[in-house]
Amino acid sequence: MAPHSSLVNALGSARALIGMIHVGALPGTPAAIDPIDAIAQRAVEDARAYRDAGFTAVLIENMHDRPYLKGRVGPDIVAAMTRVGTEVRGAVDLPLGVQVLAGANLEALAVALACGATFIRVEGFVFAHVADEGVIDASAGTLLRARRQLGASHVKVFADVKKKHSAHAITADVSLEETARAAEFFLADGVIVTGVATGRAAEPADVEAVARAVAIPTLVGSGLTPDTLAAYQAAAGFIVGSAVKRDGVWSNPLDLARVDAMARAFRRTLAQ
Repeated sequence: MAPHSSLVNALGSARALIGMIHVGALPGTPAAIDPIDAIAQRAVEDARAYRDAGFTAVLIENMHDRPYLKGRVGPDIVAAMTRVGTEVRGAVDLPLGVQVLAGANLEALAVALACGATFIRVEGFVFAHVADEGVIDASAGTLLRARRQLGASHVKVFADVKKKHSAHAITADVSLEETARAAEFFLADGVIVTGVATGRAAEPADVEAVARAVAIPTLVGSGLTPDTLAAYQAAAGFIVGSAVKRDGVWSNPLDLARVDAMARAFRRTLAQ
């Protein structure tokens, strides 16, 4: 397999700039205020802003649903995320990704299949880690069997390795590169490297080491800014969220000037 073929198949490009849509707190979650119609409309507005700036793809995530459930969510969240994803797909002709926190990877797959998304971002794909929510166990075997049984093999799986907001003491003897190799061995379509928390930068050396270690695409999943994007030339994909929000805070609305600045920086990396 060519190093970036999974990205080409999923997103139509060998390098991708993916705009994160932090979906508003969904009905029934602790911070919920708005009805699903309003939540979906804001997600559509964000998707259009990313499209107009020239982003490659968008990714919906239930980030405002904190505190998150561990490993599973109920039908209410699946239904709401499917509604949001369907609205975004209907409004914007960009590849769509889905992530359902925390580690609700089977539910993310179901949402993706129902709304026509092309990839899912998953945590807890291989090994195990201690997250804010508790111990997240490996899910690759269950997830990929479900993908086959549902006829969803076209939905790509991009897996976080040694992910943010987590302690990795129980796998301290397994390097980041070996974790990425394990994800590749277990048939992930790409791996995602992050910093220690949302908005915190990944180490460029870590990204380069992982990109050398695996033949599947390596994506950067946190802490990117227009000024730092060029430091990750080894990466095939860039998932951005905090830096394109007002004041650089993930929970704020999109700042269109920041969105445009990130898109311009991405175009510069393509020219290098």
